Amino acid sequence: MLALEMVRDGLLVPVESTQTSAQSSAAKKKTAALRSWISLDQDGQGTVLDLDKYAIIRRVQIHARDLRLLDPLLSYPSTILGREKVIVLNLEHIKAIITADEVLLRDPFDDNVLPIVEELQRRLPLVSANFQGQGEDEETSGVQKDVETDELKFPFEFRALEVALEGICSFLDARTRELETDAYPALDELTSKISSRNLDRVRKLKSAMTRLTNRVQKVRDELEQLLDDDDDMADLYLSRKLVGTSPFSDSGAPNWSLASPTITIGSRVSKTSRASAATTAEENDVEELEMLLEAYFMQIESTLNKLTTLREYIDDTEDYINIQLDNHRNQLIQLELFLSSGTVCLSVYSLVAAIFGMNIPYTWKEGHGYVFKWVIIVTGVVCASLFLFIISYARHKGLVGS
Repeated sequence: MLALEMVRDGLLVPVESTQTSAQSSAAKKKTAALRSWISLDQDGQGTVLDLDKYAIIRRVQIHARDLRLLDPLLSYPSTILGREKVIVLNLEHIKAIITADEVLLRDPFDDNVLPIVEELQRRLPLVSANFQGQGEDEETSGVQKDVETDELKFPFEFRALEVALEGICSFLDARTRELETDAYPALDELTSKISSRNLDRVRKLKSAMTRLTNRVQKVRDELEQLLDDDDDMADLYLSRKLVGTSPFSDSGAPNWSLASPTITIGSRVSKTSRASAATTAEENDVEELEMLLEAYFMQIESTLNKLTTLREYIDDTEDYINIQLDNHRNQLIQLELFLSSGTVCLSVYSLVAAIFGMNIPYTWKEGHGYVFKWVIIVTGVVCASLFLFIISYARHKGLVGS
């Protein structure tokens, strides 16, 4: 094994590599197949591993189809799967495999994953270290002791699951707040001035909101599905299943042989007692996990409500803009009607002028100059009456405003 170190933010993490010096040249050809993982144990100690999928399958005894859910090159929805010995976690950028004693987190060098790694290193270790300094501080309040006792009883896999859920909920909520900060001023600016620039800006924000809403909705649906099925929640209790597989969980004794009848009877009795105890524990544990999931379900539901409110605001803005556009369209129709009416009136004048301009002998052309004045007056009255009739008819039909 080669010993490497990863230094980031003053944190030293030992690195374990599967490549030997003799296989270094061959390993370079398989760089694309290797993926960077970090293994975090119950003490929060991190070990970076460069492993391919077959090494991961052998390490945690997981099916290839479950490991495929964590492939960043494939698009899978957010998923929380409980298997016999592992929990497969695919929540956006958080892709992890949780066992009863370690957490395997993919791509630990990613900027979005680094805070999760630091939080796991801080919260995974039991708080038993706090009890070592009891002699130094004897005035610890009873409330703090109760909290520490509850944390000690909290299974390892639930502590890791809580960190992942908190991380993804906080991440999505932060993205939602950023979107709100950009969207509301853009929408207000669009209502005050409709321009191509503002319309394009709002279009991009609406597309980003739609994508973010789908991401939040997938996480919410996964939590809701877990909360609706007690069997799925029971599959997440790895520590309880691990205790149920051994006759004596506290001792390191090997499994009993089934050749002895006495041991067989004892095993049946122990199985019966464990089954009854597990049934009682399951009710409490499911309730405990249900409370944990409900807390983050409410948080992700709040984030979804923010996005829903933003969508409604966008829809209201679109309705307001459509009303403005309809108003402008009506004004254009009204202007077009006025111009058309004026054109008709001028056409009447042109018709009269054309009639009198014909080279046809009329007996009343000579000595009847006063007729020109009456023709002009009558034609003007007829044109004005025709124009008013057209406008009145259009208003009566609702084509123009009053």
